[in-house]
Amino acid sequence: MIATFRALGVRNYRLWFAGALVSNTGLWMQRIAQDWLVLTELTDDDATAVGITAALNFGPQLVLAPFAGVVADRVNRRTMLIITQTVMALLGIALGVLTVTGLVELWMAFGFALALGIASAFDAPARQAFVGELVPADKLGNAVALNATAFNAARLVGPALAGLLVAAIGTGWVFFINAATYLAVFAALALLRRSEFTSVTRSPRSASGLVEGFRYVRRRSDLQLVLGMVFILGMFGLNFALFTATMVRIEFDSGPEALGIVSSITAVGSIAGSLLTARSSRPRLRTITLAAAGFGAGLLACAAAPDLALFALAATATGFASLSVLTTANAYVQTGTSPAFRGRVMALYLAVLFGGTPFGAPLLGWIADAAGPRWAVATGAAGCLLAAGIAAIYFIRTREVSVHFVRRRWPLRLQYGTSAADRELATTELAIVEAEARKT
Repeated sequence: MIATFRALGVRNYRLWFAGALVSNTGLWMQRIAQDWLVLTELTDDDATAVGITAALNFGPQLVLAPFAGVVADRVNRRTMLIITQTVMALLGIALGVLTVTGLVELWMAFGFALALGIASAFDAPARQAFVGELVPADKLGNAVALNATAFNAARLVGPALAGLLVAAIGTGWVFFINAATYLAVFAALALLRRSEFTSVTRSPRSASGLVEGFRYVRRRSDLQLVLGMVFILGMFGLNFALFTATMVRIEFDSGPEALGIVSSITAVGSIAGSLLTARSSRPRLRTITLAAAGFGAGLLACAAAPDLALFALAATATGFASLSVLTTANAYVQTGTSPAFRGRVMALYLAVLFGGTPFGAPLLGWIADAAGPRWAVATGAAGCLLAAGIAAIYFIRTREVSVHFVRRRWPLRLQYGTSAADRELATTELAIVEAEARKT
């Protein structure tokens, strides 16, 4: 267990981890409450409208995140985070006032979803890259994994709490609670000791800063694979709010209390998956691939579940796989990227992760309306299995995995060699070491 949490031994990171976990949980509480508001109060169980809301929430990531990554590589990330977190807190307060007073309308909910998406597009790459300033280089991999654990656990814990609170006090008050959670991250940022920050290389100011980020990724086939997989997973698999809300509400004819319970149970598996991943000393592509396949299998089980209890059980396994793939992919990209490009590459990662949602969420919402929620969940499962299949083809073509047919016992054997991804990563790490040596 000590290996799992070793980065928390650093005071600055410990403060940031706690504050970010609270604020991220509040953010996801707002998103699930917003979806429930649209589904049950502003429309008559219109899953397509929920899909549009999700698209507006995550669409700006696809358009703005690459530019936000350039900003994150050039400005003071702590200052940038204070600005973005303040904007998101104010949006939560405003939406809460409109909802509690009964003035909110559907177009307003769409507008707030878009505004939150824009603020998040600038917040996310700065938040991800900021971790590199809080811990020494030897703890960065673990800190990245724990940071991803906090972010992705909040993605499922937040909806769980939101479901329970919506049933208890109503959607409007959940927005106010979300705004209050930002106080935790403000406190963490204020208490950080800047003298203990790790020095990082800043990207030089140039007109081609964004292009250089794309060029860096273009030279790395392993990063291209991860980004492609994450896009497909984001488009089809990572629509838990839509899947859970429509299955609970439409398929099982239950209310927000059931939504909260199911989400809470799912979160248990999700946190277990992310913590297990954090124990690994080095994230690997094979782990990402196997977890993506498990994610798809879990969603298939959710689609076939005959009742709410079995749906919750299948969702727990699905949460375990989903957090495993997201945490490992995040850690792989961050630890394998040069510090000078980390903000831009993480911006691209977040752009494809959340950028797939604007395409997938409305489609899945339409499928849920036309054919039922089960078919929407099954479509998500197919997307996850597709991503795993693409990775399997990559392994075989790059000779990372060779397939042999043998006569004894097992007819098929997989043999792992030195992967192209590992060779490229080693080259990148060597270049970083050489550059640091020249400085000293």
